[in-house]
Parts: sequence; C-alpha cells; structure tokens
Amino acid sequence: MPATLTTLFTPANFINGSWSFEGDGTFNTVVDKYHGTELARVPNASEAQMEAAIAASYGSRTALRKMSAGERSAKLEALAALIAQHEEEIAQLMVQEAGKPIGAARIEVARSITTVRTAAAEALRFWGDVTPMDFGAGVGKTAFTKRFPIGVIAAITPFNFPLNLVLHKVAPAMAVGCPVVLKPSPQAPLCAFVLARFMEQIGWPKEAFHVLMCGVPVAEKLVKDERVAMLSFTGSDKVGWHLKNICGKKKLALELGGNAAVIIDEGVDLAAAAKTVAIGANVYAGQTCISTQRIFAVRSVFAQFRDLLVKEYAALKAGDPSDASVIVGPIIDKGHFERIGSWVAEAVQGGAQLLAGGKAVDASRNVFAPTLLTGTKDSMKVSCAEVFGPVAVLEEVADFDHAIAQVNDSTYGLQAGLFTDSVAHMKQAHNELEVGGIIIGNVPGFRIDSMPYGGIKDSGLGREGVKYAMEEMSEPRLLVY
Repeated sequence: MPATLTTLFTPANFINGSWSFEGDGTFNTVVDKYHGTELARVPNASEAQMEAAIAASYGSRTALRKMSAGERSAKLEALAALIAQHEEEIAQLMVQEAGKPIGAARIEVARSITTVRTAAAEALRFWGDVTPMDFGAGVGKTAFTKRFPIGVIAAITPFNFPLNLVLHKVAPAMAVGCPVVLKPSPQAPLCAFVLARFMEQIGWPKEAFHVLMCGVPVAEKLVKDERVAMLSFTGSDKVGWHLKNICGKKKLALELGGNAAVIIDEGVDLAAAAKTVAIGANVYAGQTCISTQRIFAVRSVFAQFRDLLVKEYAALKAGDPSDASVIVGPIIDKGHFERIGSWVAEAVQGGAQLLAGGKAVDASRNVFAPTLLTGTKDSMKVSCAEVFGPVAVLEEVADFDHAIAQVNDSTYGLQAGLFTDSVAHMKQAHNELEVGGIIIGNVPGFRIDSMPYGGIKDSGLGREGVKYAMEEMSEPRLLVY
C-alpha cells in the first residue's frame, strides 16, 4: 500500500479517544480485493473493550446534549473539510479494501462530503413543531415540541459503501447530539478508522465516538445492551432480522437487501434506457442493495430493448478497479464469487437463456462477467433472491399492469425504476408499487443523500437520508402552557 494511504488510518480499535492494538487475541485481516495482498491486521475487540465503549458513550449523553447546535454544525463542517482534503487518498483506499472501481469510489467520497455538509446544515434548523391548541379545552394555550437526542446509537455497517454508509449513521447522530459506537464491516473497515482519525482531529468529544472491530458475540453484546437507545444496521436481511429479534426494546433502523426491479414502458428512448440499465445492473459488480436485478420490458418494445441491452453489456469493462474505464471489479470474496456462479449455472440448467456473460473473467481475482439472463422462473435464485453481483434477468411482460404485478411479486421492496413517458403510468406506479421509492427515468440505484431512503417487506424498517435519520435518532417532547 502506498505510504500516503497507510498514514490515513491506524489499524487499531478506537475506544474513548485512544487507539488500542490489543483485543481478544484474534485479528481481522483486511486484504486488497483485487490483488489479494494484506492491507492491515486489526485486533478484534474483547467484551471488556466493548463494555468500555458503551459505558463511555452512555456517560457522554448529557454533555453532548448540551453542546449547541452551532457547535455541532461547526464540527461537522470541519469533518467535511478534512474528508475533502484527503478525497483522492480515501478513494484509492476504497479501491483497495472494498474492490470498488475508482470512478465509483470517487463518487462515494464526494457523496460523503455532501452527507456531512447536509448534516451540518440540518443541525441548525432541526427543531420541532407548533401544535394547534386554540380550540375546545385548549383555548388560550400554546404548545410546541422540541426534539431531543435519544442516546447511544449502535451503528453496524457493510463493506460496499465503507465511508458514506458509515456517515449516514454517524453524521445525523452528531447533528442531533447522540454518541455512537460503530462496528464496521470486517471486509472493509479501514475507511471507518480514517473517520476515527478525523474525529480526533476535529475535537469531537472522545467519549462520544468509538470504532471497534469485533466478532459476533461482542457485536451482539452491543446490540443487546439496554444502555443503547437505537440500533442502526445496514446489511443482509438474514442478519438484520436476527438482530431485531435480540435487540430488546430499543429503536431500530434496518436497511437491508433487495432484488430491485426496473420497468421499460413503450414510448421511451430505448437506447438511452439500455445504457443506463446496463450500468445500473453492473456498477461495482452489482454489490449494492439497489442494484438493478430484475428488468421487465413490455411486449411491444421487448425485442428491441433486449438487443440494445445486449449491445450495451458487450461494452462494459471488467477487471482491475484502479482502471478508470472499469465498471465491474472483483466480488468481495471467494465465497460470494462462487455463490454467484452457482446461481447462474442453476438458472441455465433450469432452462434460462444466457444473453451475456455467465462466467468468470478472472477467477483468481474473483471477477465475474456482467451477466444477463432471460426466460427465468420466479423461483430461481437469480430472480427471487438478492444476487449481490453483476447478474440481472430481463423478462417480457404483456403490458404495464403485468409489469407492476411482477415487480410486486417479491419478498423485497426497496426501490424500483420506471422508464415511461406516461403520466398515468407514473401515477399508477406511485399508487401500486410496493417499494420505498420509485425513480422515474432512471434505475432503482439512484440515490441522493438527503432523500428518504429505505424499504418495506424484507427490505427493512425506517428511513435514512440525513434529516430522516435525525428524526429516528431523536424524540419529540411536548410543552403546553
């Protein structure tokens, strides 16, 4: 790793303002996802260290609550400035630890800056509501609510957005005055340790922010602890629902999986839609929960769209994520690489037709080709489960009503995309699609960091997006006089 990158982070747990190179005696090794070389060995925290982090966070609540909104906002602005100062270095670190193509990594860092600056602005205007009272028994009275931080936030984050998804939990918590204990992904935790370094530099209260790498039992201690007021988790639906079952009475925000769908209606620019969909299904090797996985084209345009989409697939480049022309980099690890290949093989053996890909580009580096299938069955894993890889299915539907029904025929409901020029179809989609968000003229992977983001069904509970996360992390208190 270049020396400039090694100076960005400390490979140790950050607890109560100190870096600890000791733990439970085991270590988490972080590797370059394309080259396979070791980047860092981080000690797994012990139960006693987790206890220290929780206790310190719990003890910091009063002081953090008393910090003025202006001071919290200024600290967030200082954090954004530090990220911007090291923008390219952080992007290069993402390429290595997460296997994220450099173009996507640069976009993530830019979004991270936006997330923090949005939180800085929201801290200044986040307040409460005036409550109408001047009628009936309330005549002559005034009432309003003021929002207060709920307390300690347990944040558990995934590998695929190693900085921005961390900040979608940390920045709103800072804006409202909640302490955070963060457990990042074992596959890509280094950007979280960069953030800890920056929190030191901006002078955030040391008792109010901790980053610990740890095994499952220690992580579950964090989830179960009654001093923790809220769990904010982003990851798989299997793990997320398990954590819900064990977390007790605390508040909960779950951002889980999906098999996101897009509808191609008649009357749209099919060539432009095909280019957007091809990228949306394959950028970062499809390793996002709103990656385009199911594509439904109405019968009148299906054949033309299919041919255009196959052509766009042929133009996608897979390989070294440090190459700016690469869209599809490595799968995060060998286990997921092999799983993706087995799901595709299973679909083909079951009668599905390969339109593109379907094989490894470089098995030694876990690079899988952008893959497009058609003629799949709803019961096939590539359709009904979350692939989390560069795999999509394209299917013909009779009409728009059938397309709506197919999108809804899923245990997931995160976001959906719709290419249409029909206002009536846009309204119908808004009324009938069972998802958390509908993106018109784009793929379901579109996200702006201030918008409410989250799903229904097995895709989770609650909403992120800075202001919306701040609402989750605070509670209104009513005053009547």
